[in-house]
Formats: sequence, structure tokens, C-alpha cells
Amino acid sequence: MTTSFSIPTLDDVARAAGVSTATVSRCLNAEQKVSKDTRDRVMEAVDALGYTPNFNARAMAAKRTYTIGAIIPTMENAIFARGLQAFQETLHGLGYNLLVSSSAYRPELEAEQIRGLVARGADGLLLIGYEREQSVYDYLGKRGIPTMLAWSYLPDRPHASVGFDNRASMRVLADRVISMGHRRVAVISGIVDGNDRAEGRLNGIKDSWVANGFDLADLPVIETPYEIENGATAFETLMNGTQKPSVIMCGNDVLAAGAMTRAKELGYDIPNDVSVTGFDDIELAKHLHPSLTTVHVPHREMGRTAARELVNLIDGSSTTVHRQLNVSIIMRNSLAQV
Repeated sequence: MTTSFSIPTLDDVARAAGVSTATVSRCLNAEQKVSKDTRDRVMEAVDALGYTPNFNARAMAAKRTYTIGAIIPTMENAIFARGLQAFQETLHGLGYNLLVSSSAYRPELEAEQIRGLVARGADGLLLIGYEREQSVYDYLGKRGIPTMLAWSYLPDRPHASVGFDNRASMRVLADRVISMGHRRVAVISGIVDGNDRAEGRLNGIKDSWVANGFDLADLPVIETPYEIENGATAFETLMNGTQKPSVIMCGNDVLAAGAMTRAKELGYDIPNDVSVTGFDDIELAKHLHPSLTTVHVPHREMGRTAARELVNLIDGSSTTVHRQLNVSIIMRNSLAQV
């Protein structure tokens, strides 16, 4: 014997709740327009029947899918987690779903993922930073896909963005480091090729170094992917150099965590033997021992603002926006006066 199941419809919900189909639709899409008692009755019917709104019908009627795509460089560490969580929470409150991809810092993969999300009907995209082929921007422009860039702020660029000035922010930290007497500075940077955030942070350190009268030839720099083990390896290489640095400035907190881990393994005392700084102020930073001096990035504010502004672009209620967020230096115990 074969048992058949019928998919519940909007009409079924309306009959079960004793209301019109229009009222059911308002409860699902504009709940503020119906009374609480009516909404409760409708939602009880929805739950009892196992009804799910017809996504395709809604999308066709509204000429949008209520889906946003986000492509981040990595899911392997916490750099983007807090901001993306706030982005998703805000989108949910605005009635949008989120699809997330990771490009592994590969521009060709990001371009492929952008086309895939557009093909799936994404109403808008969140991308990280500015650095990508102009052909990608041309493609998005021709398709009319609103796009928001985050984690970076370059007001001279024509693209909508919510972020911060990586170069200026790291410059402030480098100035602080030098003002504390450090003259033997070394850097563990992310790979700058194709990454405007890493490039900006490295240039911020160089700006400070030169402005304080030092020669760039005396500033050791190691570029490496953002992984803890890479930070550890780079730390050991720098400490085995001809002149041990008094401070190692890292392009983010992940690299700094690796550097501090290897320092302990090698018997170095932080900050008495060598100081370490980071960038981002991810949750890990304050739990390291000693706690990490770093640049605090307002990740959650950035995620919330990016979501609201991107939806405004989709709705047509705003044009290109450039929102700069403030960062701050968080002085903790990994940086000592010389």
C-alpha cells in the first residue's frame, strides 16, 4: 500500500486559521499589519500543517530572492566570524537569508563564486576589501548587482564600502611602539599581493618607520598566510636573525598568537625578552598569556552597518555609500616599554 502526502498550501492554512489567504500572507510577510491574536492563530495553523511559503512564488512576485551572498577569504580562523555573524543577524531581521562562500584568498575562485551566487539569484553581495580584477566589477555592474565592500575603507574608490583605514590604523600602533623606545622592530605580515588590507597594514608600519627617521632596510618583514603555525615559524626565523628584534608587529592576531606560542616554546619571555602586537582584537587576543596589545576593529558594528546599507542599495533607497568606522589601540601586556 502506498501512502501519498499532499503539500499544504496557503489556502489550507487560511481554512485552518479561519482567515483569508491575504491575512495569512500579511502574517508571514508583514506581521506588524495584523493583530497578535490573529497572527498567533495563523502561526499555530502553519506549525500544525507544516506549511512552508513558496519561495519561488514570492521571489517572482517581488522580483527578488531575498538572498544575500557573502564571500570571505577564509573560514579557518576567527578574523571574519564576529562581523559576519552580526551581518547575518541584521539581514535576518530585514527579511533576508545569507549564503556564504570562502575563496581561500584565491581571486580566481572568488570570481567564480561571485558568478555562482549571481546565477542563484542573489539580490546583493558582500565582498571583503577592494583588490580584485576590474572585470569582476564590470560584470557586477552590467548585471546590476548591488555590492558592499567591508573590512577596508578607501574613499577614493567608487564602490560602496563600510570599513576602516587599515594603513592609518596600523600607523597609529606603530607610532605607539616607537614612542615606547623600540628601535629594533620586525614585522610578520599577511601576503600583500591581492590583499589590500595586508598591504595597508604593512605600509602603515613603514610610514611610521620612515617618519621617525629610520631606514626601511633596517625593518625586517616576513610575508606569510594568516595561520597560527605560519606566525610561529616566522617568529623563529626573525629571532634567529643577526639582530634580534625588541618587538614583532604582526599583521593580525592570528599571526601574533602563533608568534607568542613559539616564543614560549623557545623560552622567550613576553614582553621582557620580546614584545608582540597584533591587529583585529578577535576574542583570542585578550585570552592569550600575556594578553595581546592590538588594534580593536568594531567587527559587529561593521557587520550590522554593512547589512543595513546593502539592503538600502537593493531597495534603491540610497546610492553608493562610504562609511568609515573608528578603530582603537588596545594596550595589553604583550607590549613593554624599552
